[in-house]
Amino acid sequence: MAMTHKKGYFARARFLLTAPSKVRRIADQVRRKPYPEAIAFLESLPHKGARLLRKVVASAAANALFVNKNLDEGALYVKELLVDEGPRLKRMWPRGRGRADRIQRRMSHISVVVEEIAGAGGRGASGGTEG
Repeated sequence: MAMTHKKGYFARARFLLTAPSKVRRIADQVRRKPYPEAIAFLESLPHKGARLLRKVVASAAANALFVNKNLDEGALYVKELLVDEGPRLKRMWPRGRGRADRIQRRMSHISVVVEEIAGAGGRGASGGTEG
């Protein structure tokens, strides 16, 4: 549940009103991808979870570029991506004969760590020629 982020750049979004199971389907496809590829993939999906994930991944990359001015977006990859369950909103749904069913609206916590790709230097270090 707790992330150990000794290396890399971190971002978190908490209390997002979408079920973690719906976000995890998309998160499993983005984990360990290069940052530009992950953002392009998330922008192409119509799901609400993809939009939320894209915001958090972009925030982690912005944190990386703010801390280390020599980094390039192309030199980052999604190292860790966790989707945890937050609290649940409990609601009642009126039914026939005076009964009521219980609705649980689930929340998500998304945590992302991006890190520099090993061997990919910052701007100008590799001369822009990668394999």
